[in-house]
Amino acid sequence: MILCLLLLAGVAFAAAVFVPRVLTGSAWPEREPVVALWVWQCLVGAVLLSCLCALVLGAAAAFGTVGVRVLAPAPPEVVGAYDLASAPAWAAILTLLLACGAAWTAAMLVRQLADERRRRRLRRSYIRERAPDLPGESVTDDNRMVVLEDSYPDAWLIAGSSPRLVVTTGALHRLTDRQLDAVHAHELGHVHARHDWLLHLSTALATGFPRVPLFTDFADQTHRLVELAADDTASRRCGRRTTALALIELNQHRGVFSCDSPRRLLHARVLRLLEPPSRLTPLQRAATTIAAALALLTPLLITSAPGLNA
Repeated sequence: MILCLLLLAGVAFAAAVFVPRVLTGSAWPEREPVVALWVWQCLVGAVLLSCLCALVLGAAAAFGTVGVRVLAPAPPEVVGAYDLASAPAWAAILTLLLACGAAWTAAMLVRQLADERRRRRLRRSYIRERAPDLPGESVTDDNRMVVLEDSYPDAWLIAGSSPRLVVTTGALHRLTDRQLDAVHAHELGHVHARHDWLLHLSTALATGFPRVPLFTDFADQTHRLVELAADDTASRRCGRRTTALALIELNQHRGVFSCDSPRRLLHARVLRLLEPPSRLTPLQRAATTIAAALALLTPLLITSAPGLNA
């Protein structure tokens, strides 16, 4: 069992410290944002699973009742393979630290979801006040856009069972019909891929553990990669040039061609749409996807190895 704990700690440390440096320094995630998001999710899942498996093993060794419940269905040979009785004294301390970390992670996730729910209520009440539904009006395929009287060009999507695109009159004056379709496709790309859940998870982890490189890099890269993935979704439907022009029209007043840090992502998105990078080959995408999935399964394999060997 001691070897399992050490291996789980090694996997968590490597995935949390060393691997993010390699990923952030690579150029391929910009070429394949969807695959890159999968890799980041697998890395985070590997760290969280390593901690969870170590918590279960440590609790089973430190507290006899937990060990009996965890290994109750297993035959005696499997129970003996884990050798819980020879656990060192630091197993109880490790279990306590991991339990505190798990509770803190859950608290950060709950707070993030509560904050997002409050912000969503405020946005919906704002829309209802600015553009109330007329008597008998309902959301249909032909009525999934809300227009707000505002000279400021902006557009966003109200998520839900029937997503509705919110645009200002300032945006309508700047965008053509085709460009408006591109904006709609971009926002629907976020909704269909559940990017909001990824953003909530990455923000909660980065807020709760600001000194862990994996979680801070995960938050930064997720905010960038979800936009690139949604741009690709819009460009496949409406074309890259149309999507780039829609992005420029909506952000001219923000300095879309400025390379300053706050607008660097916007500038890079436009250049990427106008000069698309070459994609990875199907074999490279498959190999990367499988390698990330194996990294996610590594903690489970380490934890179950003594029992499988027995």
